[in-house]
Amino acid sequence: MSSMWNTRYASTDYAYGKAPNTFFKSVLDKHHFAGKILLPAEGEGRNAVYAAQKGLEVFAFDTSIEGQKKAFKLAIEQNVTINYEVGEFFELELIKEKFDVAALIYAHFPPLILTKYYQKVAELIQPNGFLILEGFSTRHLSLRAANPKVGGPGMIEMLFSEDTIKNNFPNFEIIQLEEVEVELKEGLYHNGIGKVIRFVGKKKV
Repeated sequence: MSSMWNTRYASTDYAYGKAPNTFFKSVLDKHHFAGKILLPAEGEGRNAVYAAQKGLEVFAFDTSIEGQKKAFKLAIEQNVTINYEVGEFFELELIKEKFDVAALIYAHFPPLILTKYYQKVAELIQPNGFLILEGFSTRHLSLRAANPKVGGPGMIEMLFSEDTIKNNFPNFEIIQLEEVEVELKEGLYHNGIGKVIRFVGKKKV
């Protein structure tokens, strides 16, 4: 999997653009979080850099060294600092930390590790901390079939529904949970109408 992402991120262009995800940006702008934020599967750093611009201490990771290089380059361009590790989640230094916020933005993991990864992300969030998520919904597949340029996994097991959110994150008070149809304009690989799940949750004490 890392070789596929390294190939995608090796290009000079930013695969999903330099601007942060629209939903992620709107949540950060609204809630004014402080402290440490965790960004799994962060790719080329667009959301990490925006979080740093908002004053958060950023910890990001991915399996792609090319993604990390692009993220550090973007951070330098924007005059911010981010922590970014490359490797397998459970072997990273950042799992020794606790976080005030975590954000899963199109962090679609293979079925064999999906639940394990989401449980670990939830565990690393402090009580009263927040989780932000946007990802393709199970109803997105027909839109992807009609327009492959909109992107997203082809396996329904990697996609989200309101029920899978509730099942994977039972320890979170739901602040926002909805399935919406959106027009994506994110770089080269998210373009067109898609169906996504949006979630903001607060970890229970």
